[in-house]
Amino acid sequence: MAIRNPIIPTEITVHLGAPDEVAKNITVPFQEYIKNVASSEIYPTWPTDAIKANIIAQISFALNRIYNEWYPSQGYDFDITSNPQYDQKFVENQQFFENISQIVDDIFNTYIVKKGQVQPLFAVYCDGKNSTCDGLLQWETVNLANEGKTPLEILKYFYGDDIEIIYNAPVEPNISSYPNFPIKLGYSGDFVRTLKLELNRIGENYPAIPIIEDDTVFFTKELEDAVKKFQEIFDLEPTGIVDKSTWYKIKYIYNAVKQISDIYSEGINIDEASLVYSKELKLGETGYFIRTLNYMLDFISFFNPNIPFSNLSGEVFNEKTEIAVKEFQKYYGLLETGIVDRNTWKAILEAFEQTLNTIPTEYLIYVDEFYPGIFLSKEMEGEDIIRLQNFLYTICQNTHEIPGVRVSGIFDNLTEQSILYIQKKFNLKQTGVVDSATWRKIVEWSKSSNPNINATT
Repeated sequence: MAIRNPIIPTEITVHLGAPDEVAKNITVPFQEYIKNVASSEIYPTWPTDAIKANIIAQISFALNRIYNEWYPSQGYDFDITSNPQYDQKFVENQQFFENISQIVDDIFNTYIVKKGQVQPLFAVYCDGKNSTCDGLLQWETVNLANEGKTPLEILKYFYGDDIEIIYNAPVEPNISSYPNFPIKLGYSGDFVRTLKLELNRIGENYPAIPIIEDDTVFFTKELEDAVKKFQEIFDLEPTGIVDKSTWYKIKYIYNAVKQISDIYSEGINIDEASLVYSKELKLGETGYFIRTLNYMLDFISFFNPNIPFSNLSGEVFNEKTEIAVKEFQKYYGLLETGIVDRNTWKAILEAFEQTLNTIPTEYLIYVDEFYPGIFLSKEMEGEDIIRLQNFLYTICQNTHEIPGVRVSGIFDNLTEQSILYIQKKFNLKQTGVVDSATWRKIVEWSKSSNPNINATT
């Protein structure tokens, strides 16, 4: 399981004024931003260790804003402001001091964290002469450096002994946490797990939001109910669908109750930052999510003569999957990387849904057999559940092997028990959730003239 650790962004967007002030935004390389801030706030004549301590605090402050999407979560289109009342002093076209510039080049991918937390420390600081604060006092760092203290010792003096420095953080383009498509019932991914964690924490402060017991990566009815209640409380349309406005409202309230932008933050721990999937799906990845990807690519290409059909199967992202992804990307005008990033995944979801809705007439007799493209789980309702239960009913009539089913259109306990039995019988992951592999086995078994179809087929 991977950890969503902070990255050093290649660029940062700065608003040249207070948050609500009418002013322009400029986007600059992150290193240049830190050089600008450091050259605007501290003196090149200070001891090197004092300069380093200040720069690490400045980096941590900026990264905290970026990692937690402080301003985007409030509807702004920038990462940070240039106003020191809110953030750090940034002066457009500022000249950099040479020694400060060199130090930044050496340590720009270094930041502070509290032990046991993941997010960069909200490293509050002030000059210590004209103003004081609970964090680092810039002029006091000079005295401490002259006493022979190292940058880490200086930082611990102000921020406590429970901090540590992260060195050589990766440098990558900064990507928003919102996946760029509405997240709804039946979807799956790390973004779903993030929603559950954040809503459960918000629920501690807003108990009207129901606690989500299920901690999987599936968007269940339980999560939909929690989203609707959140939307109701915070004056959003209670659709149960997490669009961009709902996503960032959740993030903003989560940041607030966790006090992420506070020097004494509750913080984000390792478990909360854990990822089930990689940021990008690529060669060598495994799991039932890959099986769904393979199914969708095959489904799209089967009905689109412009994309070669690959006959993909299994839960391994192999060379055939990579070629199929490239062919898909080529047809849809995406960069042909063979890697499923968020833009490619969004395009696959949209293409799959469009294909389902435009099935040629000659294939309509098979339409009930097509996987609906979402993960079906307990308490879900509708036509897809009726189709599922009809297949289960046929299996039950032919074999009497599964626990049973009522064709009610509601995914109830009995339906879940039958799904778990089928997943066990066919050596699938026993989730009780119907993914593409489970759906396929259910359809095949229901159509088989042999009630005891071999579980390895």
